[in-house]
Amino acid sequence: MTIELPRVAMLGVGSMSGAVLQGLLASGVASDTVVLTTRSESSAAAHRVSGLDASATETDADANRAAVRGAGLVVLGVKPFGIVDLLDEVAADLAPGAVVVSVAVGVTTATMEAHVPAGVRVVRALPNTPIGVGLGVTGISAGASADADATALAGQLFAVSGEVIEVPESQLDALSAVSGSGPAYVFLLVEQWQQAAEALGFTHEQARTMVQGTVRGAVELLARSGSEPADLRRAVTSPKGTTERAVAVLQDADLAGTLEHAARAAIARAEELSRL
Repeated sequence: MTIELPRVAMLGVGSMSGAVLQGLLASGVASDTVVLTTRSESSAAAHRVSGLDASATETDADANRAAVRGAGLVVLGVKPFGIVDLLDEVAADLAPGAVVVSVAVGVTTATMEAHVPAGVRVVRALPNTPIGVGLGVTGISAGASADADATALAGQLFAVSGEVIEVPESQLDALSAVSGSGPAYVFLLVEQWQQAAEALGFTHEQARTMVQGTVRGAVELLARSGSEPADLRRAVTSPKGTTERAVAVLQDADLAGTLEHAARAAIARAEELSRL
């Protein structure tokens, strides 16, 4: 899926915004339409090798201001505590009608709108890291300043690299607790499942092959079948068989309750960040 976007300025290219950049370039968006800033000259130089217009903010105090001039879409990739200061820095140089998209947890659209000129449209987006391989899930929420066109433009930025779900901002932290933090839950499951396989006498490589191959195959089967996961689970769980015995142990561990507890902890932290 290739799209045409206005000039895009990416301010701060960390792990999450870097994944967004990877997905964007993989979609075929012309590199000469993207300008970015990073914290170090070495990082900026590496991006220049890829044909991107990149500047280091630590060596050029005006890099962020220069990047946003003429940009129709501005992506804020800095940490949550840096969003307000960054907006104050570039506000005077934002183009009228520009769409500003933050990928930071906990910083509300109302907070951002208080630091940009009238007419600039603000959208929050919370993607997850698989966006870097074209399989992301991104939640987006429009601020009071954002019209349908602004929301659609922000959605395009992420839709080239996965699925986009538009939700009210009141649900965005919960969405992030499920899909934004979700890859970490999966990686933890795989990590500990591999440890369990090694405890049964398999080598690290054997455990890796078994567990990761099983996860990959099961997810692909779920996607292709269109079935509910409960139906596929029942299909592979023969009555009075070995899988039934193992599944009973996992069900007794209350996985659903544990995952909900984990998600609520993530939501609580996002609320704390919004008050900083």
